[in-house]
Formats: sequence, structure tokens, C-alpha cells
Amino acid sequence: MKLLVTGASGFIGTNFVDHFGKLDCELLNLDIQKPLNSGHEKFWKRADIMNPVELAAAFAEFAPTHVVHMAARAECDETTTVEEGYSANTVGTENVLNAIKKTLSIERAIIVSTQYVCGPGRLPENDEDYFPHTVYGQSKVITEQLTRKADLSCIWTLVRPTNIWGPWHLRYRREAWRVIKKGLYLHPTGAPVVRSYGYVGNIVWQMEQILKAPAEKVNRQIFYVGDRPIDIYEWVDAFSMILRGRHARKIPRFILRMIGLVGDAAGLVRIKFPLTSSRVRSMTQDYLTPMDKTFETFGAPPCSLMQGVEKTVCWLEEQEG
Repeated sequence: MKLLVTGASGFIGTNFVDHFGKLDCELLNLDIQKPLNSGHEKFWKRADIMNPVELAAAFAEFAPTHVVHMAARAECDETTTVEEGYSANTVGTENVLNAIKKTLSIERAIIVSTQYVCGPGRLPENDEDYFPHTVYGQSKVITEQLTRKADLSCIWTLVRPTNIWGPWHLRYRREAWRVIKKGLYLHPTGAPVVRSYGYVGNIVWQMEQILKAPAEKVNRQIFYVGDRPIDIYEWVDAFSMILRGRHARKIPRFILRMIGLVGDAAGLVRIKFPLTSSRVRSMTQDYLTPMDKTFETFGAPPCSLMQGVEKTVCWLEEQEG
């Protein structure tokens, strides 16, 4: 296998390269940024998916048999538009698809989308039942539509990662895990809040299965990648018990909403505050994704919740040590 990955210098990509770099395959990471893990620089070539000439040349030179396209702007920014803020996810993806079409050596391709193409509230009725609730999600709807229209001659699969966590997630390290470790995290009481989370090692494993599976199981298919939906308190509490030896604290929802309002007011005067009304809504709203198809096709992924938490905490300790 000659595996070309776009955008593998970030969080998911770092875990992807760490896994596939140990296998019997040639690996190339095309990214405008250096890898987060300096040990991965031997797999890295600087390339911009917004430059179609440069991109096509890199594809032609490497002549991959397999491609995973994960280069994208992934953070949510509601102050911009798809055209102004997320062209990497639309124009950039179109450039990648064109490069795939021109590279005759390619046998399979995975195009990475997101669960955000369908917002919370209900499950999608079919693969093209889109109802994004963020600008980022809107951009990834276009990613999927472009992929369907590209008429690729190779086997192709779209994947929708859920809320992915694990080693090399720098924002979670800076925000969620640091807050949990300090005992500052407050979880809403009442009914469980059920969400689809995914340990990064498990989604890398799931993408590996897609690259290896019989064509009839994966060609022109969409798979959500991640773990089965859980009460997010289980996730938070697992980290809390390991990081501080205590259960995560719970408080009534109305108090949490009041704290969120304080955060909103602080934001108006440009004071950073860990909790806002938007964050409170996210903490108290179910967000389910249809994972059954993935589990029925590939089976259960290798890491349990606790195994993923333990591996992540080991990484955190290494980074702080």
C-alpha cells in the first residue's frame, strides 16, 4: 500500500500517522503545517490543497494506491461564512478530488466529513438528509456533495467522525482536561446527556478496516466513525477519577445556566470565561449519531472507554513531564 494522507499534521492525522507509520506501507502526509509530532516529519511534505498545480504534482510524484483526505478547517466559527472561512473544505476538497481523478494508480479513497452535517435533535433519514447547525457543518455538506459528483473511478468512502478525543487533542488538553484536573468542571444534574464520542485510536482502526474491506461493503458508502453514544458524564468522570481521584461534580441545571450568562457578559467586555450559554446548551443537549452500520460492518473497535482515557492521560503526563 502506498498511502497518501492530506492534512495529517493535526490531531486525528497525528494518530493516523503514528498507526500507519508502523505498518508495512509507504506513507506520505501532505500538509501546509509541520506535524505536531516531530518524529513524523520523515513522512511529511509541505503542500497546500488550495494550490491545485502543487497538489497534482505531489500526487503524481508519489503515485499512491490509497488516499485519505482529512485536510480541512475543523474548528467551528459562526462569525464567518462557508465562502469566506471554509474554502479549504470546499475548494480544497475539489482540488483533492481532481488530483485523485488524474492519478490512475489510486485504488481507494476515504474522504473525511463530520457528524456536523446533521445537527442534534434527530437522526438523519438517509445519507443525503442534511441539516447542519454550524457553518463548519455546512462546508462539510459541500464536501460530501462534491465527492458524490466527482465520478471517481476508484473505490471511495465518506466518513463522518463524531466528537473525537484522545492524545494530541491540544484544545481538549488546554480546556477540558485542565478544567477537569483542577476540579472546576461542573456537570448538569437531571437526565443523562447522551452524545456520540469517539476515542481517536478507534476511529483510526475503523478507517483501516475501510481501506481493507471488500469493495462491495465500502464503495460509495457513508460511515460514522467513533464509539457508541454514551452519557457524557461517564467520559468526564473517567477522566476526573484518574486525573484527580474524585468524581466529577454535578450542579443543578438552572445554576449552570446562570453561570453561562455570567460568561456571556464577560465575553461582551472581552474577558475570557470558561462557561457561556452556548457551552451550557452543548453540555445539556443530546447529540446522537447512527453508529449501528459501522459496528455491524466492522465489529467493535479495540479500545474501551477506560483504555482510551488511560492512554490519553499517559500522553498528558508525557506532555507535562
